[in-house]
Amino acid sequence: METINAIRDAIAEVHDVVMVEADRSAYQKLAENSPDFAFNVSEGLHGVSREAQIPGMLEMLQIPYLGSNPLTLATCLDKARTKEVLTYHRVPTPAFSVAHRREDVDDLRVRFPSIVKPLHEGSSKGIYNSCVVRSPEELIREVVTVLDTYHQPALIEEFLPGREFTVAVMGNGREAYCLPIVEINYDVFPVGVNPVYSYEAKWVWDTPGNPLEIFRCPAEIDQDLQSRVERIVLDSYRILGCRDWSRIDVRLDRNGIPNIIEVNPLPGVLPKVEDNSCFPKAARAVGLSYNALIQTVLNIALARTGILVPVAEKPAAVTA
Repeated sequence: METINAIRDAIAEVHDVVMVEADRSAYQKLAENSPDFAFNVSEGLHGVSREAQIPGMLEMLQIPYLGSNPLTLATCLDKARTKEVLTYHRVPTPAFSVAHRREDVDDLRVRFPSIVKPLHEGSSKGIYNSCVVRSPEELIREVVTVLDTYHQPALIEEFLPGREFTVAVMGNGREAYCLPIVEINYDVFPVGVNPVYSYEAKWVWDTPGNPLEIFRCPAEIDQDLQSRVERIVLDSYRILGCRDWSRIDVRLDRNGIPNIIEVNPLPGVLPKVEDNSCFPKAARAVGLSYNALIQTVLNIALARTGILVPVAEKPAAVTA
C-alpha cells in the first residue's frame, strides 16, 4: 500500500484520482467511474496471464491506460515464451529448457552451471541461492522444489558468469530511451553465496534498516559496453511490444556479450530511497524525483493514447 499511496499522491498533484483495487469487483467499479485514463500497476490475482487481467477489462471498457497491452504482459510473465520470441529475433538470451514434470529432466541436455526458476513469477520469487545448480542431483532437487512449491513448470537456464545490469526504459517506439544503467554489485554479498539477485538478496540481506550497497548507478562501464547494453534492451523492448515503461535485466556471458535474462513491463517502483528500488534509483540519477518520475511516465502514456490535457482542467486518473 505504501507504493500505491505514493503513486496516488504523485498523480494527485496534477490530476483527480479515484482508487480502484484490482479485485473481482474491479470491472464494475471501472465501468461505474468511467475514468478518462487508468494508471495501471495491477499484477492480477490468479493464473499465468494474471498481469493481463485489468488491461483486458480496460480494453473491453475502452478506457485508455498506462503500460503494455494484455498480450505483452502475458508473454513477459512467461519467461520461456519471452525467450522464444527474443531468440526468433536473434536477440542473445541464455540457453534454456522447461521441465513440466520431474521426468522431463531425464531428457534434457543441460549445461552446468544452470539456474532453476519458476516459469511464471517475478520479484525474485522462487529464486534462491540454491537455485544455481552444478550437478544433475542439484538440478533434480531444484526442479522438484519449483514443481511442488509453486505448482508450475521450472525454467532451467544456463547461468552466465558475467556482470549483471538492469535498465529502466521509458517512452514508445523509436522514441523509447534508457535511463542510466544500474549494475548489481555482488561484492557486497555474504562470502560463498552465488552471484545472483536472489530472494535472499532482494528481501533478506538488503533491507531498509540495513541497506546493502548492492547497486551502482550509473554503472561504471565504458561507452562501448553501455551502447551494446542499451541497444539490446531497446531492441527487446520494441520486439515484445512494451509501452510507456519497463525494466529489463541483462547479464554478460563468458565472452562479454550482453544477454537478456528478463523483461519486466510492470516495473517495481518502491518510493523510498532506502528501498533500493532500481527504476526510481535510475530516475534519481537524471534528476527526477519520485513524483516527477510518475508524472513523466503518465504524460508519456497520455501522449501515446492521444489524450490532450487542457491546462485549466484536471481529468481523472485511476490507480488500479
